[in-house]
Amino acid sequence: MSRRRAAWLAWALQALLIAAIASGVVWLVQHALEVLRSRGVHSGFDFLLQPAGFEISEGWLDFDAGQPFWRAFLAGLINTVRAAVPAALIAVVLGTLIGIGRLAPHVLVRGLCRAYVETIRNVPLLVQLLMLYFALTQLLPDSTEPLELLPDVWLSKGGLSLPWPVREEGAWWPSHFEWPERGSFNVSGGAALSPEYLAVVTALALYTASFVAEIVRAGIASVAQGQKLAAQALGLTGWQQLRIVVLPQALRVIVPALTNQLLSLTKNSSLAVAVGYPELVSIANTSLNSTGRAFECIAVIMAVYLGLSLLISWAMNRYNARVALRGWR
Repeated sequence: MSRRRAAWLAWALQALLIAAIASGVVWLVQHALEVLRSRGVHSGFDFLLQPAGFEISEGWLDFDAGQPFWRAFLAGLINTVRAAVPAALIAVVLGTLIGIGRLAPHVLVRGLCRAYVETIRNVPLLVQLLMLYFALTQLLPDSTEPLELLPDVWLSKGGLSLPWPVREEGAWWPSHFEWPERGSFNVSGGAALSPEYLAVVTALALYTASFVAEIVRAGIASVAQGQKLAAQALGLTGWQQLRIVVLPQALRVIVPALTNQLLSLTKNSSLAVAVGYPELVSIANTSLNSTGRAFECIAVIMAVYLGLSLLISWAMNRYNARVALRGWR
């Protein structure tokens, strides 16, 4: 059998397998809906076109109670991504720094990094999320007396206010910054990040960073000692050794495990429902209570998280293929 024919046969078998799995899923969904109808339970996804009847407290997508359920789910998805993406970026940067610190020659730095990892990763994420939310809403000053962290950056029980780029109507790019201004009762203007959003992003970032730190530490430790000695012999500084020699080779070990942590972070964002942040699960829970369509709402949640996970896996696998043999380019 020729190589081309074998490749076509492999693709055909994979296509048949995917078709069989998709057919099985469709049959299961249809069967479940038929069982619900036979028991007098109104079922189906037609409710997605009906008015939602509830408001969404925050988010990038404008939404009001008269808009349909599908738009509410879309707003919840955008809020999930809005929390997961910055949390992932912070977790990767912070985890990388802590992972490098775990191998530092300084005993104090190494000890502090180890204490962070062992403490944060061994406390349940939900507990950390609730503790952070309590700290933000109970221990900070009121909105009438906010803390000025940086020039025009204010923090209080009402959340974080900071400058934000604003574009004129009809323009593609921002034309100026809107600056927060402290008033008699609160801070107005700029971007306002709610305490729920801050708690979710901070908890996800800190928790995931503790696992990323161990992944980075293991990746760096996997690089042969001879590579590091060769870099020293070339006269490279410690930072140059890390950036040019060590990290590019460590990425081959880091990226596959990092993919799992990014997937976990995205799915862990569903815990945001515990503090009232209106992400996908929170919107689905409200929709379920309004319509009684439990099966359909849960199916939407499953489908969305499956799609997000497959998208993250695809992107990270592409990146892993880039660094697997050649390192960083």
